[in-house]
Amino acid sequence: MESSTQEKKKFMNFNDRMQAGLFLGSISALAATGAFFATLAAAKRKDPKMFEQGTNLAMRVRGDYDESGVELALRALKWGTFYAVTGTGLICYGIWKLSGAKSMEDFRLRMGNILPKIPKNEVPVGRTEFAGLNDLLTYVSGDYQNETKSIKSPES
Repeated sequence: MESSTQEKKKFMNFNDRMQAGLFLGSISALAATGAFFATLAAAKRKDPKMFEQGTNLAMRVRGDYDESGVELALRALKWGTFYAVTGTGLICYGIWKLSGAKSMEDFRLRMGNILPKIPKNEVPVGRTEFAGLNDLLTYVSGDYQNETKSIKSPES
């Protein structure tokens, strides 16, 4: 009975992670697409004549011009994206295969054993909240100890 509830939790956890991954991926894709088209719009606003000349297919077929700046930028963006995605994918795949992991949990455990442990944050010894910027700067400059000593033990 317990194994079926654990399997359901694992399945739901996997579904939640897949949904989160798809959400983040779609947001990233939308942001990249938006940035690409915003850059194209800025190029068109800056010099509409050259932009049209660079995107005119009839001129390209006739061979009336050499490669325009827009065409060069688009080609560079395409190749740069291809190299970035392919390179990152190959690096991740290579690390996965070199680790010898069979599942994501196995990979996490293996990397946890190889990589250094991250220490947990300890409770801060000093102050963490300040009344204002002057209070913060006084604390940082080291005058805070002098100020608190003079308040606690007034010199007569």
